[in-house]
Amino acid sequence: MKSTEEINIRTKLSILAIGLLSFLGILIETSMNVTFPTLMQQMNVSLSTVQWLTTGYLLLVTIVMATTAYLLKRINVKKVFLFAVAINIAGSFLCAMAPDFLILLIGRLFQSASTGLATPTLFYIIFRTIPMQKLGQYNGFAAMLISLAPALGPTYGGILNNYFSWRIIFWIIIPILFIVLWIGSRNISLETKKEDLSFDFIGLFLLALILIGLEFTLTQFSKYGLDYRFQFSLFSTLVILFVYLVYDHFSSRHLFDFSILKPIVNLRLFNYFSLQAINIGLSFLIPIFAENFLKTNSLLAGLILLPGSLLGAATAPIAGSWYDKVGAKFPLILSNSLIVFGAFLLWIFTDNLTIWLIMFFYLILRLGFNLGFGNTMSDASKYVDNKKRADQSSLFNMAQQYAGSIGTAVMSAMIAFQSIIFSNISSSKATLIGGRLDFAILFILAILSLSLTIFCQHLIKKNNQSISNQ
Repeated sequence: MKSTEEINIRTKLSILAIGLLSFLGILIETSMNVTFPTLMQQMNVSLSTVQWLTTGYLLLVTIVMATTAYLLKRINVKKVFLFAVAINIAGSFLCAMAPDFLILLIGRLFQSASTGLATPTLFYIIFRTIPMQKLGQYNGFAAMLISLAPALGPTYGGILNNYFSWRIIFWIIIPILFIVLWIGSRNISLETKKEDLSFDFIGLFLLALILIGLEFTLTQFSKYGLDYRFQFSLFSTLVILFVYLVYDHFSSRHLFDFSILKPIVNLRLFNYFSLQAINIGLSFLIPIFAENFLKTNSLLAGLILLPGSLLGAATAPIAGSWYDKVGAKFPLILSNSLIVFGAFLLWIFTDNLTIWLIMFFYLILRLGFNLGFGNTMSDASKYVDNKKRADQSSLFNMAQQYAGSIGTAVMSAMIAFQSIIFSNISSSKATLIGGRLDFAILFILAILSLSLTIFCQHLIKKNNQSISNQ
């Protein structure tokens, strides 16, 4: 393992460049949430349609991330970075000048492919260049960028949408992307140990069908409830999932090396997924709740998340350093406990929520999230062979991105579903009832995540005892 003295300035700037590229992609993703009411009016589309700017983005990010385990074993990091920046710039121009919803969506998909390449590459560089005794600190920095962006996005989008135009959201980041390009092109030098592998196109196709199928199933639920269209979509997706599992078992080609998924890694992966589902779900739900039920403007709806965002940004690197000193047990249990408490408060007080209450409860949730998010992945890496770090980075980041997509889709579906149950229900009332269900779902997910985190610590203790007895 490399010594800490070998973390030179070029390595730090490489991490910064790819981290900023990932940050910008996620920032734009959530900055669009507060513009949905505006876009629905300007482009004459429904909430179930406009939310594809987020869920479609996250869906393609997830699919692209599935390819990075292969790409990072075959292509130098610098080439991956340059391509990611190029398609992000192209997508930003398309979005800024989009004459209709379709062009806007296409531009967002370009940007999603960029983020899908950038985020796993960020963690891959950290795993390859940072020593284990500093891993928590640097993963904390990466987690800060990834978790800060979703919460800052509504504030950023709300200010620009309220005072200028949603198009300015994209115009501002274009010059920043060129700065990122300059920093990365001058400093990224990590060479890939090229392996003789064949890409699993069939596996990627089946995986994409599964991910799209789950999203489509939730869309059918939000439009038609539990009728035959929802049932058929769910059944079809489960059939494709079965086909994929059989194919992967017998195929000689694999998108990932699933041998890394040992019990402890599986539990950490679920925790990682849950944390991001709650994080992105709330970043979508709270601005919608504030605008539709509390009748705030898009600026205030975005600003609600700002204090929690800043607290999270300050917490993540400190949490990483704490993990480096004391290990995973206390940071992760405290993290999940705070999330359970915050989600419980949002659920119990749904009918009486105010701007200030939401802001306070969200502070608790963000503190919990940032105590655990980066550390969860850091701890899982202890149980993964160095040669398989690309697989871990790809798999964990794919999971957290899809968690965001599913989280957004579920939050949206619960609100949209109210108009099916109750005829002539107002948008405000649908948001209240759907929001209450959403907060309850997040609370249950948080309890499950805490329970499995505690169980994981039991497995780690048992594993350590087994090793010491050998």
